[in-house]
Amino acid sequence: MQVKFTIQGEPKGKGRPRFAKQGKYVRTYTPDDTVYYENLVKMEYIRQCKDFKFADDTQLDMRIMAYYSIPARTSKKRKKLMVDKILRPTKKPDWDNIGKIVADSLNGIAYRDDAQIVDSMVRKFYSENPRVEVKIIDILKKEKQ
Repeated sequence: MQVKFTIQGEPKGKGRPRFAKQGKYVRTYTPDDTVYYENLVKMEYIRQCKDFKFADDTQLDMRIMAYYSIPARTSKKRKKLMVDKILRPTKKPDWDNIGKIVADSLNGIAYRDDAQIVDSMVRKFYSENPRVEVKIIDILKKEKQ
């Protein structure tokens, strides 16, 4: 069993928690753009995968393909290398922050907790259509096939 869905737009990474002093206390909060992107991931999962949720004891494999937009001032030669997946992005967000924001967003929606993910991969490419493609696979059912 597996599910696939796509989040259109530029890949985003999980932002670091922020701190604000309120009187003699410090309040911790998540940056707004992280909250917005997490909500986008949730909405796209629900829209594309309906109400499917993996069982609580399922071991999962998550595969993420992050496609960044090609910079506007790129030569034709470099653009071809980017489209052909020879030149790949070495810019922010980092691969681990992309994986973290997607995995955290799906807690309680696609699975009980992202601790169920026992294998994962995040790959970064360039594309004229920026997006993040996510595939979640039940490892035990995959091995039986």
